[in-house]
Amino acid sequence: MRQLVYRTGDIKVPFCIWVREMKTTINHVSRLLDDKFEEEAYRDFFIVEIKMPTPKRMEVFIDSDTTLNISQLARLNRYLQKHIDEAGWLGEVYTLDVSSPGVGALKVKRQYQKNIGRKVEVRLNEGKPETGILTTVEEHQITLQQEKTFKEGKKKIKQQVQTPIPFDNIKQTIVKIS
Repeated sequence: MRQLVYRTGDIKVPFCIWVREMKTTINHVSRLLDDKFEEEAYRDFFIVEIKMPTPKRMEVFIDSDTTLNISQLARLNRYLQKHIDEAGWLGEVYTLDVSSPGVGALKVKRQYQKNIGRKVEVRLNEGKPETGILTTVEEHQITLQQEKTFKEGKKKIKQQVQTPIPFDNIKQTIVKIS
């Protein structure tokens, strides 16, 4: 039976051990950020995603309910770097990227809240994508305002409709830039 390994330089690590270590490191960083986000200056910040494409590279995506600037991200980067260095979670040489997710795919509910009033395309698990203005975000669903065309006899009538979409049916939501 062949064992999956992750190779970094001359070191081979069983893949299952690397995955376990990666998850542990991500959890540590997540807790550090949760603690930081309790501070007044960072109360409206939230984690969008933390990933480790390799054992020596961590990408942290942060967003905010209000504004987010490069100096705030730089301070968070230094904060994480200090703790990662002290604990040795990523070794001596690593890459840490702390950035905002930018405009694009929405991954967490707070991003949906932040984008109310914007045009989005919702790709569904089944069926055609739905495009419209994001009007509400609730516990289990979002609502889009869409312009639909209906036939009434020989006439085509355009009408604004509210389309609820359960989160369970959403494959991906993308903010459309006009």
